[in-house]
Amino acid sequence: MKDSVSNPMAVFQQEAPEVAKAFDNLIQSLVSSKGLDEKTKQLVYIAMKATEPDEMAVKFHVSMAKKLGATKEEVTDAILMTLTVSGIKGVVSCLPAAVKQFEEVTRTAG
Repeated sequence: MKDSVSNPMAVFQQEAPEVAKAFDNLIQSLVSSKGLDEKTKQLVYIAMKATEPDEMAVKFHVSMAKKLGATKEEVTDAILMTLTVSGIKGVVSCLPAAVKQFEEVTRTAG
């Protein structure tokens, strides 16, 4: 059970490989679209996941955004934008984890 908590995507791939592959192809199509640059897409993902609130996904996308050059202020603003959509729950659930993850990625990269 611990593996499904620590890596739910691995369970998804193991239990439904064809669906997981189709999902991966969808994600790759979105990533390769040209309307938004990669950093902006990650900031959008952070905001969308904060509305749920999905702390694990927010942390994953914060790492990706940071590697693409996002600042802590951009990550914070992406989460704060959710206030008008989902209220305070995404901010209080995800902002502390996002800041901690950003700082961790900064520490390990430097």
